[in-house]
Amino acid sequence: MAGMAALQGAMASLSISSPGAASTSSFWGNRLATYSVPQPGIRFVVKICPIEMRLKRWERKKCKPNSLPVLHKMHVRIGDTVQVIAGREKGKVGEVIRLFKHNSTVLVKDLNMKSKHKKGTEDEPGEIVMIEGPIHSSNVMLYSKEKNVTSRVGHKFLEDGTKVRYLVKTGEVIDSVEKWLKVFKEGNSE
Repeated sequence: MAGMAALQGAMASLSISSPGAASTSSFWGNRLATYSVPQPGIRFVVKICPIEMRLKRWERKKCKPNSLPVLHKMHVRIGDTVQVIAGREKGKVGEVIRLFKHNSTVLVKDLNMKSKHKKGTEDEPGEIVMIEGPIHSSNVMLYSKEKNVTSRVGHKFLEDGTKVRYLVKTGEVIDSVEKWLKVFKEGNSE
């Protein structure tokens, strides 16, 4: 008896309105369908409200119509030497080891180190390891080791018709076949 009374009380507290009355209440964050009152001579119309997503601020990502994330075009690539121009690591130079195009961030070798707590297993104890944290691509700038200067990136075509990137200040060509072979071999060895 007591269980039945509690169930009836719980059902009464759920206010799901009947057809014909506009419903704006929500159930677990999803909006319920609203019904419009039929006019004489007009057939009954059901309006469905879109589901209300409750994502955290850092989880929101712009998506294309096919629900894939929008990938940003970036001025740096894996293997580029960059200098950090803003933030805690400002002025430090390193090599890009990984790109994240969905949120336009990069990992620079041995910069922006974060501590990661690894859980122990039966064989190994837990530990705290230091890993590289992501840096937004707008906070890094391409760096010339020869002239020790940062520069914006430009694009030009060579005599053989290949499109390459170069440093605007120094004119130094960044892309080369030898560099890409080196990056490709390192990527396969991992």
